Amino acid sequence: MALGLGLLLVPGASAQKITTEFDETVDFSKFKTFAVREGQMNSRSPALNNELTKKRVEAEIERALTAKGLTVTTGPSDLNVFFTFGTGRRIGTESYPAGWRGLGTRVVRVPYAEGTLVIDLRDPTTRSLVWRGIATEDERDPAKLSGKLDDMVKKSISKYPPKK
Repeated sequence: MALGLGLLLVPGASAQKITTEFDETVDFSKFKTFAVREGQMNSRSPALNNELTKKRVEAEIERALTAKGLTVTTGPSDLNVFFTFGTGRRIGTESYPAGWRGLGTRVVRVPYAEGTLVIDLRDPTTRSLVWRGIATEDERDPAKLSGKLDDMVKKSISKYPPKK
């Protein structure tokens, strides 16, 4: 019983959510090269909004797309990659047993940061968005959120190319 109560008192584990969107009319097999064109870090936290973190995200995107068989280039490419990472403060609630013999419920407000990484792949000839990966991570600590960026990139790119 004590172990069960202890587990209930632990703040909710953060969960990563990955969603993708894509243009169903596009033949993704024609894309062979890519270039990371622009990335934006939109966070108030210095642990997240800095040049080193931005370079780390760029490098992870390059690794993940290269592992998918695409070739990175600095010149003209089949795909242009853009990304944006931002955080926002949110308030969540957690409930756990309270009171005599655990018959009541206590609800606590818990602040946390929501980190969202959006990776866009655009066709440079039409300038249209052909694929978008969105990774969302709920985390209170910006330093821990920074440590999860690599995983957010990997999980997003793992869904490329889309299965129609």
